[in-house]
Formats: sequence, C-alpha cells, structure tokens
Amino acid sequence: MTEELSRTSALASRHTALGSGLEDWNGMGTAWTYDTDPNEEHDAVRERAGMFDMSPLKKVFVRGPDAAATLDHLTTRDVSRIAPGKAAYLCVLTDKGGIADDAILSNNGNDEWMIVHGSGDTMALLEASAEGRDVRIEFTDDLHDLSVQGPQSCDILNANCDIDLSSLAYFEHAPAELFGHPCRLSRTGYSGERGYEIFADGDAICDIWDKLVAAGVMPCSFTALDKVRIEAGLLFYGYDMTEANTPWEVGLGFTVSKNKGDFRGKAAVMAAKGNEAVNNICLDVAHTDMLAGGEVLSLDGQEVGVVNSPCFSHRMGKSLALAHVRPGVGAGAVLQVDGDGIETTATVVQSPIYDPQKSRTHA
Repeated sequence: MTEELSRTSALASRHTALGSGLEDWNGMGTAWTYDTDPNEEHDAVRERAGMFDMSPLKKVFVRGPDAAATLDHLTTRDVSRIAPGKAAYLCVLTDKGGIADDAILSNNGNDEWMIVHGSGDTMALLEASAEGRDVRIEFTDDLHDLSVQGPQSCDILNANCDIDLSSLAYFEHAPAELFGHPCRLSRTGYSGERGYEIFADGDAICDIWDKLVAAGVMPCSFTALDKVRIEAGLLFYGYDMTEANTPWEVGLGFTVSKNKGDFRGKAAVMAAKGNEAVNNICLDVAHTDMLAGGEVLSLDGQEVGVVNSPCFSHRMGKSLALAHVRPGVGAGAVLQVDGDGIETTATVVQSPIYDPQKSRTHA
C-alpha cells in the first residue's frame, strides 16, 4: 500500500472479492467499480436496497464541556439547535468564506458529538477552533460507515435491529444493535432515497455486511453512487465545490445560520452574499454517453461555465452533469458543450432532476 493509501477499511476483502481494485479516495482504498454492472447497482438503490462502504469519510468525535462551542465556531450551523439524537448537514469555511469542506454533525448527547467529513480541511480547522477550550478530539478509522439506501432499506434493517427504525425521522440517529452488534443508525445518505448509515466498529462491520448481502442488499460501487447523487443534485467536495466557492454559489446557503454568533469566515461569507461569481446547475446533455468532466460551456459564443460532475443515467435515458455557470444562466438555457473531442449542446434543467420534491428521502 502506498503512503497515500494510509487508511484501510475492514471491508477491503469484501470489495476485492467483488472485483474492486481499491482505488484511492481520501487516503483509503475505495470500491470505484465492481464486476457487477453499475446500472444494476443503480437499479437496486432506486427499486430495492443497495449499500455503499462510506468508510473513506472521516469520523471524528468531539467531547467535553466546550464541544458545542468548538463546533459552533467551526461550522455554519447554529449548533445549539441540533438536539441530542439529531444531525445536520453543514459547511466548514475558510477565513475568507470559501468552503473548506462539507460534513454531517451529529449530537450524541452528554457533550459528545460526531462530525463526519470528506477530503477537505475539517480536522485542521477543528483543532484550531478547539484551542483554549475544554474539549477532546478523537479521529477514528475503526468506526466504519456502511450506507444502506433504497425503498426497502427500512424494512430490511428493521427486521434485524432492536429499535423501531420507522419512527426515526430524516437526519435523526440512535444507538442500536443490528444483527446483535452495537452500532449507531442514522437516517442519512447520499442517494436521493430513504436510507440509513450504519456506524459500527471494524470487528462487527464484516458480519453486518455479509448478513445484509444475505438479506438481499446489493453491494454498490462509487460509480453507481455518482449516478444516484448527481440525479439527486448532491454535491461532491473537490468537484462541485471548493475553497473558491461560497455556500451561496453552490446552493448551500441553507446551511448558513445567519443569526448565530461568530464563526470562522462569518464576516467574509456574509459580505459575499449577492456577489456570486458562479451558480451550480444541472444539465441534460445531448449525448449518448457520460461526459468526461471539465468541458467548457458557452452561450451565444461566450464562455459561461464548466462541467464538474457528469454521469449517464440509464433510468432516465439522459446524459447528466452538474456544472458551474455564471449567474443569470437559468433553466431552459441551451449551452454549447466543448471538450475531450465532444461538441454538443446541453439544456439547463431543474435540480434535482430526480424527485425534485425530495419526497423519497423525507417519507
């Protein structure tokens, strides 16, 4: 294993058995593909239940009397409004108001919080926010994150755990036993479907995986994950948002609690509102395959944006992409697409293109 792949999922052997080459994401070998057809994996998530090993996300516990104050300074949300058993999606900003990372913050009660983040600078900024405060920070890779997504996810998990998952609302979480193993179940995900994340230790996660497979849950690759999350208009840090973007530019203004006290980047991000350089949009591309990403978008001969996250949705029969365009390029605009040997057009469409009312995640 290279130095960059410094993190290992206990599920690595399950992935290689399914044909994964354990490609790198966030320093961990990740199942970008399996021997199975990613379209079949896509179908499983939309019609039944599929599961993704999301353990490459970084799990950090923040504990102590000043844990809430530390996290309130770190993030864009008013942490005082996140009650025990609740969670919130949020941004972590730079001092200049750009997005340093996105994350989900969960209140476990008794001055214990868990923040789950991607490949951005959350850990370094968390440590900076903790300076001078009575707080303990613990990063752990032994805690794994297995995401079970799809319309049958509740019934399958509920039949094998000791709590009533049907009463767990969107973005709520609770300790539980699943197949006899202690874990935390969170009604969250990255698919546009009702789903749950299972947080369990490495000595339990393989048995949980095997029993879920036996129960009919299909292992799914990150290729399939890209399809479902792009359909659902969900952003991937490093592609659809970076430090160069403010929350206002990428549709994440809802994560900014405008009336809370001071937090990192507050003055800069508030000053940036109304001065957006780009907007995040969804494209329906006139092409029979997925784009490569990075294609230039033009309108009336003028360059107006770039493609960030492409996919081909066999379920919709569409080549889709998330892109950044200059403000004012709205739904219905037809753009020229150029790059990687492709010359075609794309229409700006409503985002999310799949389940725009989000009735499936919130059901």
